[in-house]
Amino acid sequence: MCSPAPCYTCRKTTWTGCGMHADMVMDSLRPEDRCTCGQVESEQPAPSVSAFGL
Repeated sequence: MCSPAPCYTCRKTTWTGCGMHADMVMDSLRPEDRCTCGQVESEQPAPSVSAFGL
């Protein structure tokens, strides 16, 4: 089960736990209280990785 946890970078609230309930934790917070340090928006999709290096 996930639970709220403090972000030591921005001092807002993030989550800790298994990750399966992270959305539930974050949805319970006001948007201005949510940590966004781990959210990085990329302009390009991540490269695909193959087990064969292709």
